[in-house]
Formats: sequence, structure tokens, C-alpha cells
Amino acid sequence: MTRATARRSGAAAITLAAALLVTGCSNGDKATDTSNGSRMFTNPVISTDAPDPQVIQVGDTWYLFSTNAQGRNVPVRTSPDLVEWTEAGDALPTLPDWADPGKTWAPEVIQLAPERFLLYYTVAGRESGRQCVGRAVASAPQGPYSDDASGPLICQAELGGAIDASPFRDTDGTLWLLWKNDGNAIGVDTWLWSQRFAEDGLTLVGEPTRLLKQTEPWEGTLIEGPFLHRQDGRLYLFFAANAYDRAEYAEGYAVCESPTGPCVKAAENPILKSSDAASGPGHASMVVKDGRTWLVYHAWPPGQEGSTDPGRQVWLDEVTWVDGKPVVKGPTGTPQHRP
Repeated sequence: MTRATARRSGAAAITLAAALLVTGCSNGDKATDTSNGSRMFTNPVISTDAPDPQVIQVGDTWYLFSTNAQGRNVPVRTSPDLVEWTEAGDALPTLPDWADPGKTWAPEVIQLAPERFLLYYTVAGRESGRQCVGRAVASAPQGPYSDDASGPLICQAELGGAIDASPFRDTDGTLWLLWKNDGNAIGVDTWLWSQRFAEDGLTLVGEPTRLLKQTEPWEGTLIEGPFLHRQDGRLYLFFAANAYDRAEYAEGYAVCESPTGPCVKAAENPILKSSDAASGPGHASMVVKDGRTWLVYHAWPPGQEGSTDPGRQVWLDEVTWVDGKPVVKGPTGTPQHRP
């Protein structure tokens, strides 16, 4: 190398180092530092396949659970900040004897005591030949969870099966489970259901209630992925609709009088739909961090609906509440302030 070449190389290195200090680039880190020191991030926060994400917080750690992928029944990831996620294994390494592997979908977890966590998940029921809902217990949020039941918690085989279970503890302390009958599997209506739990979270009591079904053009032939959220005393039922592998898949909501309804869909639905940044966004969960509300959901890269590489990635966008209505700022593909 000549002396002139060395000077040019050194100058280039200094220029590159200065640029990296400004942008904060570091080996795929989703967070960046701007020149004024504000921490930023850019979606997706998980760039590999992690469908149907649900997030809970335990202590200072966030836990994300998702549909089976990479040989794991219930992949679990951890994060200190909702942005940087680390794989933490399989939360449900062993399925119960009544279930078959390969279709373990949409897991959701709720904490009932300091060392008692309940996982509700969709799995292939061997006897019914349909998707059914199971429940499993663990002493730590990441598991391992164990399902010692002799059969599914809910199946509804005559209605196509039961999927997308979501637990909810209301402000009065009552515990509820939501789910969808998989009617589109057999060409019938897809209802969202709710039923009250006993305090142990293992036994359903009373009778199930039908809340909503597909009725609007944007919903296509199905609604699914329900979850409940209270904000300023109002009860919101969020749901996804349309075919999961199409750009028309989107997220909407309804306002309910109670966990058993009645529920009225919002006129402004869908509140989250495909954009230039992401396609087919939906099947979400909602978290609150430092007074800000965030929607965690999956979406495809534009034009890659139904592909397995990279699959459905995980996105994080803020929700603001305007006159009692949730407004989702997304899908976003540009830097934004991290939670």
C-alpha cells in the first residue's frame, strides 16, 4: 500500500466511524441513536417467522409467544424493551397425549399468581380431527408448560373446531376466555365466543356466549384472533379478519358492554390494514408501557403474502386514544421513538 493510499483509507475509516456514531448502526440492532440522543427503532422488531404474537410483562422482562415455527411448538422470546428480542426456546416442548404436532397455533399466556402461569393454545385434536384449545401450567413465564388434561378444554368440532384462545382478567377480578370457532374450515360462520373461568384458570363455568361473527365486506369470510382490553373504563374487543395469507387481512375492533357482550363493531374499521411498509397486518396483542399503548402484530413483507421466507414478521406500533377510539399509527416502516 502506498503512503497516499494509506492516507485515503484512513480518511475513509474516520468518515465511516463518524457516520456510525451518528446513526448508531450495530449488527442489525433495531434501535438507533439520532444526533440528539433520542432512541429510535424501525419495524419489524422480529424479522423472522413469528405469527400470532402475544406479549406479557413479568418484572422487567417482556415475553413474546407465537405460533409453531423452527421445530418449536410454542416459540418464546424475551426482551427488556419490546424492541430487542432474544429466542428463549420452546414454552411447550411436549404436547399432551390427545394432540398431534404440527398445528400448534396462537398461544397466549396469563399470570394468575407469582409462580403460576397459564398457557392457552390451539392444537390438532387427534380424536376430533379438528383444531382444539388446550391449557397448560408453568411456574415461570417462559415455561416449560405442561398440559396434564385428558382432553381439550374446548373443541367445537361440529363448528369446524376451536382456535385463537385469549385469556382476560377484568377489573372486577373475573377471569374470561375468548376464542373463535374455526367455521371457515367447513364453510360455516366464524363466531367469536367468550366464557367465564373458575379462579384456577383451568375450568370453564356457565355457558359460552357468541359475541360477533363476520358481517362486513372487509372481513371476507372470517373473523379471528380476538382479545379484550379496557381503556378508561370502556371494554374493547379487537379482532383480525379476512384470509391470513392475503393483503386484505386487517385488524378491527368493537366496543362491548361486558365480556359477554353485546358488542358493536366500529364504523371506522379496519383500523390497521396493508400499507407500503407491510401487508396483511393483524392477529395482535396490546401492551401498555410507561403510559403509552402499543399494538404487537404480525405482517408480511409487501408482495410476499403466504411465503415461508421470511414469513409473518412481528411489528410494533403505537396506539393513541382519540375521543374513545383507538388509532393505530401503522404499519410504519420508518424510524420512530422506541417505547
